[in-house]
Amino acid sequence: MTGNIHEECGVAGIYGLKSDNAASLVYYGLFALQHRGQESCGIAVAGNSGDGQSPESPEGDRQITCWKAMGHVGDVFDSKTLSGLKGGRAIGHVRYSTTGNSVAENAQPLVAYFSKGSLAVAHNGNLTNTSELRKELEDEGAIFRTTVDSEIISYLTARYASESESVEEAVTKVMGRIRGGYALLVLCPDRLIAVRDPYGLKPLVMGEAGGATVFASESCAIEAMGGSLIRDIKPGEIVTVSADGISSIQTEPGRFSKCVFEYIYFARPDSVMDGISVYESRIRAGRLLARQHPVEADIVTGVPESGIDAALGYAEESGIPYVKAFVKNSYVGRTFIKPSQDQREQAVKIKLNPISSAVKGKRVIMTDDSIVRGTTIGNIVRMLRAAGATEVHVRISSPPFLHPCCYGTDVPSCDLLIACHHSIPEICSMIGADSLGYLDVKSLPDMLGEDGKYFCDACFTGDYPDSFVPEG
Repeated sequence: MTGNIHEECGVAGIYGLKSDNAASLVYYGLFALQHRGQESCGIAVAGNSGDGQSPESPEGDRQITCWKAMGHVGDVFDSKTLSGLKGGRAIGHVRYSTTGNSVAENAQPLVAYFSKGSLAVAHNGNLTNTSELRKELEDEGAIFRTTVDSEIISYLTARYASESESVEEAVTKVMGRIRGGYALLVLCPDRLIAVRDPYGLKPLVMGEAGGATVFASESCAIEAMGGSLIRDIKPGEIVTVSADGISSIQTEPGRFSKCVFEYIYFARPDSVMDGISVYESRIRAGRLLARQHPVEADIVTGVPESGIDAALGYAEESGIPYVKAFVKNSYVGRTFIKPSQDQREQAVKIKLNPISSAVKGKRVIMTDDSIVRGTTIGNIVRMLRAAGATEVHVRISSPPFLHPCCYGTDVPSCDLLIACHHSIPEICSMIGADSLGYLDVKSLPDMLGEDGKYFCDACFTGDYPDSFVPEG
């Protein structure tokens, strides 16, 4: 990724574990989802064997205990913290802020208390009607502790649960109020509820691990919890797991519009979502690029990590050998996740280093997943030239970004998108490349394969599935 796109969050949950170590399994799931958010993380558990209060936790009662903080999963949780989170069912969250500030108060899961008990909510996505809902609720006397749209979901769920026959009924009412893209896990003392938005914009999968039912944003997290994938949650579906088993409520779905950028960049390559292998989709993108933008060169390489699979596909299709041309510092997070532009630029300098012996005297084809501002990829092109590359041809495995995203991907406003203000030849000159080729937007279905009929490509086309058009 070469730019300033903010990533989505990730959720994981489990119900029905025979032991009281559900938090430990969710911990492994969150590790597998760390790429989806590196600002904060948290775990909430229910079914406590003790008094329900974690030694460090400021949020807990006898039904639900929650521990969350700023930082990576491995920094926030240790053996002492996990030992205080006892229960047979749990949900977890890793966060990058697409709405709300990057502060501890906005970390998830969010715990809510109401007249009939308590619940915890973990949310991936972004609501498009946050402002009007928040104003309406504040006018009615609601007091919010955070600046995230997830608290609106938590508040409405708790309020409707107080007056409904079941939490599922409350969740159905909430879905009738909120708009946008979301995947939710709602933990109650006696059940776990998984919800996917009516358009299927956000991914959510269900699996099985050791006799327990597990949910996660990606299948790789289910595998990390020692489980196997069962199926994807359907758009508009509410799945409940309780002592009575697994039940499902299907609300009215919208136009199925899974986020195409999950396959281009966000998801881990070993994940399968909505029947599509992320790895295979990226290989196909590289092959398509080779057909659409061929060029004479000596080697093909990819910007780690998300550019590598497209490079392999380009090499296979073109017959030009793939060569590893970069060393990546594994201890530096994704550069666009840094909170300030200065920090992002500094992180690029220490994150990647070209291998001079691999590129010196060579004509290089370099693939990456996208260009946002153009600053980062320009630096990488200059690094390759400084390492001795005689030519650098850039190939991008997505179409140009022309529109902002309002569903949680946080593609910035048009003012910050280089393709909104410059032609492809102009961008090529600005980043210092010898040639530049983007994936044709019409070939996105071919990239996704046989199951790739339904997807959201609004950031490329401006065709928003719910007709919501963001400002800017």
